[in-house]
Amino acid sequence: MRFEDRVAIVTGGSRGIGKQICLKLASEGAKIAIFDIEETLLKEVAEQIRHMGSEVLLLRVDISDFEKVDRAVKEVIDRFGRIDILVNNAGVNEDKLLLRMREKDWDKVLQVNLKGTFNCLRAVIRTMVKQRRGKIINISSVVGLRGNAGQANYAASKAGIIGLTKSAAKEVGRYGVIVNAIAPGFIDTPMTEKLQEKEREMFTPQIPLGRMGKSEEVASLVAYLASDEANYITGEVIKIDGGMAI
Repeated sequence: MRFEDRVAIVTGGSRGIGKQICLKLASEGAKIAIFDIEETLLKEVAEQIRHMGSEVLLLRVDISDFEKVDRAVKEVIDRFGRIDILVNNAGVNEDKLLLRMREKDWDKVLQVNLKGTFNCLRAVIRTMVKQRRGKIINISSVVGLRGNAGQANYAASKAGIIGLTKSAAKEVGRYGVIVNAIAPGFIDTPMTEKLQEKEREMFTPQIPLGRMGKSEEVASLVAYLASDEANYITGEVIKIDGGMAI
């Protein structure tokens, strides 16, 4: 198994892409720590992970709060003794046209998506540098590469994650810590379930492969980047969008 005896933190791991990432890494031997605020859903994921024979630690964490993230990371280290993988997946959206966007809509999305990614990265980086190894995978979006009407706050947060990824990769590469980003396109998740059928029909023709992506497909890409097979890839933004951003 690729991740036997390795420890992974996954944020937003209670559903959607995050849940599939947890299950994929656990299925290949990783011990999983999940940071999320959805307690009921967390317990369901934990049961599935334990059924696979992997250890799991559930922590209710608001990733926009640096002190809470820092304490949670220390709990992971106290429990497992190390951190090998961090997947910054947690995110929210508050979609509105700029003319209608309120300050709190902007702040909430930037606080969770961008600051939350920074908080988690900052909290694990010292441990990974001391270990002289570590994999950090940040979940961005094709919206962060191309923008999207009605999602200025979301696009800005995801573009910020790309800049953070590239900067961090340059800073910590010499210590054996690898940092990459994944930019999913139109993926079938609880977030996209909110879209009406007409909106889905509008987006699908823009995808050369003619369908939405699956959370499991994103999880497989995360697993590859977290594995030793990808040890010479850092600072990259890898699209998984069915060709949408060609």
